[in-house]
Amino acid sequence: MHQISNNAISMGQYVVSPATHPTDCGGFRASFSVQRAAGNGSYCRVFRFDKAFASREAARLYAVTQGWLQTCMAHPPVC
Repeated sequence: MHQISNNAISMGQYVVSPATHPTDCGGFRASFSVQRAAGNGSYCRVFRFDKAFASREAARLYAVTQGWLQTCMAHPPVC
């Protein structure tokens, strides 16, 4: 089962949607999608991370931060 955030965040011309996923050992993993639909082209990309977090909120915060980095930086770091 996946907990998908209803709190999509507008970041400039992109929309970032963070999500958390429970692990088998009781932790949580983070993911996010980045979407843009403007002009003649659209863009959608999903990022998933292997790192496990102790809480759902920690995983969500990591996803939001990584989404911000992807949308705001000219050359984002490799996750």
